[in-house]
Amino acid sequence: MPNPTIDATLTEQEVENVITTFKTIREQLSFLAGLSAQERRQISKMGRKAQTFTARALDMAAQHNDLMPRHLDIEKARRDLALFEAISPILQAVNHLRELLEDTQMLAGSEAYAAARLAYNSAKVSGKNLGLDDIIEDLSQQFRRTRKAQPPTE
Repeated sequence: MPNPTIDATLTEQEVENVITTFKTIREQLSFLAGLSAQERRQISKMGRKAQTFTARALDMAAQHNDLMPRHLDIEKARRDLALFEAISPILQAVNHLRELLEDTQMLAGSEAYAAARLAYNSAKVSGKNLGLDDIIEDLSQQFRRTRKAQPPTE
């Protein structure tokens, strides 16, 4: 399979437009909440099985409201479940976009880095005594390895 390549540009105005669009989306979703790392670990998470359980339990609670605790707000819980379900396709689209952005950034970076290494290697071979020695020496720092301390030999 041939390596994918990219040849594109993104102007400052286009970047600003995308960021403005994200701000607009954020405003549309003004209820979004942030969690700390500790809160993320401690909170109950809903997967497919828990989602089915939740829907069925709330249906049962609505049918047998007289058996439920007074502080149980079934309608609020149903709104929470509906919000969970409504967010799913949005999250899927955002995750897909994020993956495309990360892959494109990785590809662009890889191509730029490969071109830079080619330029550096060409300058090392052809640029001796042409006024490039200082920059070649400076660039060579990228490839210097730090040596681990050798254990004493007996």
